[in-house]
Amino acid sequence: MTDEIYDGLSQLGGVSKLVDNPNDAVLEKVANPWPNSAYFVRFTCPEFTSLCPVTGQPDFAHIVIDYVPGKYLVESKSLKFYMHSFRNHASFHEDCTVGIAERLVKELNPVWLRIGGYWYPRGGIPIDVFYQTAEPPKGIWIPDQDVPTYRGRG
Repeated sequence: MTDEIYDGLSQLGGVSKLVDNPNDAVLEKVANPWPNSAYFVRFTCPEFTSLCPVTGQPDFAHIVIDYVPGKYLVESKSLKFYMHSFRNHASFHEDCTVGIAERLVKELNPVWLRIGGYWYPRGGIPIDVFYQTAEPPKGIWIPDQDVPTYRGRG
């Protein structure tokens, strides 16, 4: 692997500023160093926050992003900053979860992607939102997300 895959990245290795809106967040990608190998990548964001668009109250979720990369990988610092950009963004659970998935698909064009949005209760009811691009590819070990139904998640 060479440093060439990092050419053009604007956030890695330097000071970056959080933005207040996911539409303004820069989501960067790098060339997959193993494009001919089928493998699985997982990102877990157990402290995801956004705002309720009606009350302005904070909403909390445990987000799990699974994907099989194609030509590109998501650069992890930019993903972290993208996820944090929802902190002051007012949007329903479904919009946040599916919006994250659609943005990653648009930017990366992965072989396969799924996201689990495990939201903590609002009004006494937890809402879980799931998105998947297609059936999982054959021959790749894809573990369960292992986030239990709500009983004080963690």
